Amino acid sequence: MRLIGLTGSIATGKSTCSSLLSSPPHNLPIIDADLLARKAVEPGTWAYSRIVSTFGPTTPDLLLPPSDPACEGLSDGPTGRGRPLNRPALGRRVFGTSEEKAVDRKKLNSIVHPAVRFYMLREILWYYVMGHWAVVLDVPLLFESGLDMFVSTVVVVAVSEPTIQMQRLLDRDVHLSEEDAKNRVASQTDVREKAKRAEDRNRRGKGRGYVLYNDTDKEDLRVQIDDVSEVVEFGVACVSAVDGRCGESGGVEGVEHTEGAGERAWERFA
Repeated sequence: MRLIGLTGSIATGKSTCSSLLSSPPHNLPIIDADLLARKAVEPGTWAYSRIVSTFGPTTPDLLLPPSDPACEGLSDGPTGRGRPLNRPALGRRVFGTSEEKAVDRKKLNSIVHPAVRFYMLREILWYYVMGHWAVVLDVPLLFESGLDMFVSTVVVVAVSEPTIQMQRLLDRDVHLSEEDAKNRVASQTDVREKAKRAEDRNRRGKGRGYVLYNDTDKEDLRVQIDDVSEVVEFGVACVSAVDGRCGESGGVEGVEHTEGAGERAWERFA
């Protein structure tokens, strides 16, 4: 079974790409690291207890108040195992460029990542047993966590300009201030660096890497996904949106990124 690593940065369109890959005609199973991370820190879990003990004493609003609808007015939360984490408060604690925030972010990742990896492995085994030809690992920190070493193909969803990313983040998460948004973007590896690392995979012969430039609209992204899906599954792909020529099975001819809506702006670096 082929493991496809899907990554990007905040507000570059990774979730949209994941949704398209899980829908017809691709119908690929998705293992979403963000969803698993939420599951891993639910009240009553080991990771939840570690987060509360690590950050609780210095973060008074780490847990949602009993008055929050998610707590249903109960001091121990709806399950009796504790009140859910106040994710915006925890985000303010760990997102940013200061050394202190970097240390706290490292502590949080050291708690959450092992739990997420356990859940991911369990789901991978399930899809393997069910006979799927491939599964997509939707992991925002694919490179940072070292999980790129375990996948045969990496797909990076990127944008060519930082301003596109910032505006999308502010439009999507209206509760964020501009400073909060900048801190969240700055706390992650630049998506253009991730695109370069995908390129390097091909040059070093360590698996395959593709970059989808999500600069325009969903339909343009869909066209790029269709192209990449074809080459990943069958080993052939059109190399030009103009002449429609296709490479032979076993490798894709070099494709350069082209600007503009509707053009095929994915890259295969040979």
